[in-house]
Amino acid sequence: MEYFEEIPWSSSGDEQSDSEFCFEESIDEDLLSEAGSTSKLQPRKTVIKACWNEELGMSEVLQHKGGLLISIGIVRNTKIYLSIEETLYLAEIGSLMLVDDKDTTVLLKEIYEKVANGKGGCTWEYFEVYRYLKSLGYIVGRHDIPWSLKSVRNCSNPVEGTVVEKTIVRAVLDETSIAGLLKGLQISEKKLFFDVYLPNSKFRKTSPGDPVFTVSLARHYPPSISEIGVLERQCNGIPLKIVHVDHGRVSFFSFEQVELPTLP
Repeated sequence: MEYFEEIPWSSSGDEQSDSEFCFEESIDEDLLSEAGSTSKLQPRKTVIKACWNEELGMSEVLQHKGGLLISIGIVRNTKIYLSIEETLYLAEIGSLMLVDDKDTTVLLKEIYEKVANGKGGCTWEYFEVYRYLKSLGYIVGRHDIPWSLKSVRNCSNPVEGTVVEKTIVRAVLDETSIAGLLKGLQISEKKLFFDVYLPNSKFRKTSPGDPVFTVSLARHYPPSISEIGVLERQCNGIPLKIVHVDHGRVSFFSFEQVELPTLP
């Protein structure tokens, strides 16, 4: 079992102090108990406004300032789109105001409900993993979902493997609807979910480099040897971390082949 220590992250000069933001809406107590205590939230002044797109299961950034989006969100045709886990994380820390297509504010508890209902292909367990890693300072993105089209064009052979992965590449390369990028991606079909990068103030979505490890959720505990082997082959040499979530506690595991000495 591995325990991750907090990694220092150079804060942006544009970020505001925690005292400059307060939640205006009331949040259902049951949702808060699942999300964790309110002390875990680190509210700051809202610096991003985004519009939720129900068809995509993502939010489109309308306005933003500061450096929060340097390593959050994918870029398509000069627009920035946030996954549901990114949307909820930014809303939780008070940095994002989410609206619908009628410019009506989407409450935090409504975003919780979207995650609970599996919107955007993310489960509550995966959101807890995302939030935990972000709280430690890591850069986290969906596995095999390019941060930018330029990062795909700069790669001669971006993705090989499953039909789902090839569908993603086609959708990205021809710049068709972003809906095609997430269409058909279900947790049961795509077991590698997050790519994780070390904190880097010079991170660029056009050239993110290789992640330090890739995350997969253990559906049962522990995973079988054959399941681990399948996942490791999909990682293309990137270290694999198996994550287990139990009542908000996030645990990471890695496995190595060990040969026992032959006894006389």
